[in-house]
Amino acid sequence: MSEVELTISAGRKEPSSFRLIATLVVAALCSGLLLSGAYQVTKPRIDDNKRKALRAGVFKVVPGATQIQKLALRDGRLVPVADDEVVTDPVVHAAYDESGAFLGWAVTGAAPGFQDTIRVLFGFDPAERKVTGMDILESRETPGLGDKIFKDADFVANFSALAIDPEIVVVKDGADADNEVDAITGATISSKAVVKIINQALAEWQDALPKEGPQP
Repeated sequence: MSEVELTISAGRKEPSSFRLIATLVVAALCSGLLLSGAYQVTKPRIDDNKRKALRAGVFKVVPGATQIQKLALRDGRLVPVADDEVVTDPVVHAAYDESGAFLGWAVTGAAPGFQDTIRVLFGFDPAERKVTGMDILESRETPGLGDKIFKDADFVANFSALAIDPEIVVVKDGADADNEVDAITGATISSKAVVKIINQALAEWQDALPKEGPQP
């Protein structure tokens, strides 16, 4: 290094700690504002997509359904609410056919799976006391294994006419009873998680859902 370069280097001052901290604070604030702004812009679209996915799922898990009604559980009573209304109360959907005849309920539930939370939607026929279908609304289970809970047609078919009494159970090597679900090979934890979610949701809603007489 030449004598001139040494002189210049010696004359430089290191930035103060205050300046470094201030720079970091400003950068953090800018990043936070950008993230917050992006969230506010995209949230309505995300919420709308979730509503559409849920609505499509209801028609899937309650065969024959063409109309649905969203109901919130308030003070022990089911109260109709608008489809796009944001509520903090537990929510269930009543499904009807073209003539307006009640077909069953579409119920959601969530619990931890192998990787992360699994969110499940399933249909329930109170007259037959059977699950009529199952759809995965949210899952981050292992690709190629755990994600078979919604990709494996045979596993999903377990829930097309599944008895809930005395409770739904997971078995291996083939389901023989009406209340049994055949687990996915290599993804037993994910399979059990789905069944556990449905059993828990049914237990939570048993007292709230009408058992006999006119349905909502």
